[in-house]
Amino acid sequence: MKTVATLLVQHLQSFQVTHAFGIPGKAVVPLLLAMEKSNLEFVLSRHESGAGFMAGGYSRQNHTLGVAIGTSGPGGTNLLTAAGQAKAFHLPVLFITGHPSVKESGRAMGQDSSIFGTDLVKMFEPVTLFSARVERGDQFEMYFQHALDHALTGRKGPVHLSIPADVLMQEIEPFTLSLPNLKLPVSPYMNEVKFLLEQAKKPLLFLGKGVHISRAYDEVKNLSLQYNLPVITTPGGKGTICSDHPGYLGPFGLGGTQAASDYMNDGVDLLIVVGTKLTDMTLPGFTKAMYPKQVIQFDMESTFVGKSIPVPTLSVIGDAKVNIQAILDPAFLETAAATIFVEKDKIYVLPPTDEKLSAVTAINLMRKHLPAETILFGDDGSHTFYAIQHFDIEQPGTFFSDDIFGTMGHAIGYAIGAKFANPQQDIACLTGDGCMMMHGSEISVAVCHDLQIPFIVFNNGRLDMVDKGMRYNLGRSVGTVYEAPANLSLFGESLGAAAFRCFTAHQIEEALVFAKTYNGPTVIEIMVDPEEIPPTLKRG
Repeated sequence: MKTVATLLVQHLQSFQVTHAFGIPGKAVVPLLLAMEKSNLEFVLSRHESGAGFMAGGYSRQNHTLGVAIGTSGPGGTNLLTAAGQAKAFHLPVLFITGHPSVKESGRAMGQDSSIFGTDLVKMFEPVTLFSARVERGDQFEMYFQHALDHALTGRKGPVHLSIPADVLMQEIEPFTLSLPNLKLPVSPYMNEVKFLLEQAKKPLLFLGKGVHISRAYDEVKNLSLQYNLPVITTPGGKGTICSDHPGYLGPFGLGGTQAASDYMNDGVDLLIVVGTKLTDMTLPGFTKAMYPKQVIQFDMESTFVGKSIPVPTLSVIGDAKVNIQAILDPAFLETAAATIFVEKDKIYVLPPTDEKLSAVTAINLMRKHLPAETILFGDDGSHTFYAIQHFDIEQPGTFFSDDIFGTMGHAIGYAIGAKFANPQQDIACLTGDGCMMMHGSEISVAVCHDLQIPFIVFNNGRLDMVDKGMRYNLGRSVGTVYEAPANLSLFGESLGAAAFRCFTAHQIEEALVFAKTYNGPTVIEIMVDPEEIPPTLKRG
């Protein structure tokens, strides 16, 4: 016989989970004690949301289960935002929350997480794919299996188990579960897809975040080459294809390029959409004149297929990687694999020293100094949309941002979690002053564990994306400017990080060079021009 807590930890270890992230509390102490006896390391965060973001970054990097732990009551509610962010990224994260005692449910209890207090099971339902309370030890095996199945099959995503403290301590018969490994089917419509591609006169390939989720980087590249498809990306699809790929026109929507808009305006007869719901963040500036004659929409599930562009739409449901592989020509791939793309020379133009520092200049300097293989997590704000428009992708799968749920500050935790998952991988974070003051305290976790991560912070003393949007649409802004802007280099320094405050391009370069060799996190605060207009004004 073994305790539920022991069996849970042993299974996580068998799934190659090496770290869990969270904040302790009485209701989850049995689980932490079980972890202490194992090689599964508990990483103490500063806030439960930060722990959930770290678990998301860990899952994103290792393509496996992430684990976040919070105690009952407020510990659980603080994880809700991180669960919503993981759901937007389709990341399999197991959120575990406690409850004081299932035997005492119905009596008055502090931090009650049942229906008599703060019902965490119900609260997690909208932001996860499965949420349940384990009320007896003999339920654990079945509920755990349900959670794994929902997290790791189909569209994937976060799940939640509420396990009371007394249930964690219950002894039950040992059991063994394996991670689900379902063979993904090929859509029955792939012959029709192939016919439409062969008949198209002016097709266009539109790549979204789903390409990241299925890791279909080679597949979309080869699909573009085989059928001579120009390529555009959504904001969340940034990083799915290299910037020097033949026919890549850049992103469309927020942070979009003029080349992408011009091509759409010139008329498209077939739009091949891969891994995007086509939200209002993806389609700003998309007019009726841009409507294609036909859409092929690849998605994991059908909820939003055909809902955004009112033209005939062929729905291709399932994993994009598997479905695209079905129509690629092996003979062509042998030829394509031998193709050599010449690296383009890059010229970085620096502004005169008397000008205010441009965010575009800062992005160009980031690209100059960050190694090509660096995975950059972009936070939610103007800073990331500058990167979407101007940051060249030199290797696919090295840029991640979210244009759906959009939690300010999430990228800080995601970068930390990814570094825990693979300490040898170069990781960086691009964030803003607003995001930094929401979840920047998690940088102390990187300090405590000597994680070499540059946290690059654009500071213009305001919530820039909202500020510029209100000024553009209303002629004024309300509640968007900090009258006493924070000194974020000092904030980073107070957490134990190395820190720089940059007013010139030269200072940015010095800081980025330093961060390459420093054995720990570096906060690089860049004081950007507060009047610079970000590429986010197409959205009303």
